[in-house]
Amino acid sequence: MGHAGDRWQEVSGDSEEENEEMALPEESEATLDACSQMRNNAGFWLLGLCNNFAYVVMLSAAHDILSHQKVPEHNGTGPIPPSVSPENTTINTSRYDCNTISTGTVLLADILPTLFIKFSAPFCIHLFPYGLRVGICVTSAWGSFLLVAFSTTSTQSLLGVVLASISSGLGEITFLALTSFFNSAVVSAWSSGTGGAGLIGALSYLGLTQTGLTPQDTLLFMTIVPVIMLGSYCFLLAPPPEAPRCGWGVCKPKSSCASSGIQQPLLGDKLTLPQKTQKLQLTLQEKEQVVKGLLKYLIPLSVVYFAEYFINQGLFELLYFRNTTLNHPQQYRWYQMLYQLGVFISRSSASCIRIRKIWLLAILQCLNMLFLLFAVRYMFLPSIYMVFVLILYEGLLGGAGYVNTFHCVSEESKPEHREFAMGVACIADTLGISLSGVVAIPVHNYFCHLP
Repeated sequence: MGHAGDRWQEVSGDSEEENEEMALPEESEATLDACSQMRNNAGFWLLGLCNNFAYVVMLSAAHDILSHQKVPEHNGTGPIPPSVSPENTTINTSRYDCNTISTGTVLLADILPTLFIKFSAPFCIHLFPYGLRVGICVTSAWGSFLLVAFSTTSTQSLLGVVLASISSGLGEITFLALTSFFNSAVVSAWSSGTGGAGLIGALSYLGLTQTGLTPQDTLLFMTIVPVIMLGSYCFLLAPPPEAPRCGWGVCKPKSSCASSGIQQPLLGDKLTLPQKTQKLQLTLQEKEQVVKGLLKYLIPLSVVYFAEYFINQGLFELLYFRNTTLNHPQQYRWYQMLYQLGVFISRSSASCIRIRKIWLLAILQCLNMLFLLFAVRYMFLPSIYMVFVLILYEGLLGGAGYVNTFHCVSEESKPEHREFAMGVACIADTLGISLSGVVAIPVHNYFCHLP
């Protein structure tokens, strides 16, 4: 047994006197709550940032990965001579400036492993402790940067992208499930962090390559991000009040593994009275009922993400303007950065604006997709700046769909269902992204073979 203020202390519930001895003074209790909540908000923000960082960078670098632009003196900032850009990397007979391989290929490599993990994890991930899951995420993310940085072929680069996908997918389902043991405010912190990953990841890749660093050196510089993830999990998060504490990982005290039937949770603004641990195992029938109840949010979210990633990986490369000072690789990086800026703004707005009609966001995103599809086909947009505005708007819709969906799921799920529900909900966006990658490749090939 620890001292009275120990967050990990178990409450026996056998004696009212013992409970009174363990009670904190009201002022100290409020201070502990405020401090813990600040730590947890900061921790989940950083976890969201680090978890999605490699995923975002791989998409921002998609054009460079497929073009093999690794020569410092050009680096996408000037004309690339034939010796650096061989003929077989570009389709020159088309009106569009296309890579032979669609950037949708990078998207599929970046999302299919995530899709597999998210489909299978809600039914078996509880068998693996949180510490092990986080260790896999950190190792995979670190390895992805190294493998892509030192790759000599597109195949090796795509394998590195697969590692980034494994890290992001496992991390998202792990940390979203973990939010079920904390105050619901951490959902906003996580969501804002994932939006920050998009903005900071895309902006840092754009900025570092613009200053003259090669894509290879830029990726090597970013290997610090998985280390920050590990530090945030181990040292910044306050211990979860109801999580399976033996599974928290080697970063937490072994004494926390003591088992008991009653624990003292911290789910509100203050320490609550002792209560029995919620049931961790759900029957298959209960899981099916939870999934059915979530469909009203999951289907619209899938549509939102299908439309926006079809734009990102199917149309971005084809929205090329020759009458600007930006060359093709620079335009692609700016598109990614502006999209992520919109995502960051909307994912950080949950405390100000709540949207429950996710289907409305899906309709607006589909209209945006159709407009840009016609813009690619008929090339009627006169300026790249109009595309910049549309892409920022696209990011706002996508981020709003994400954060509002998870808030609705968190608020409407029963406490005993919340961990499973949060894990299942994150399948929706991944499914939409995967379908968009499948569709984006033939659409890219169609446009690139037009005379």
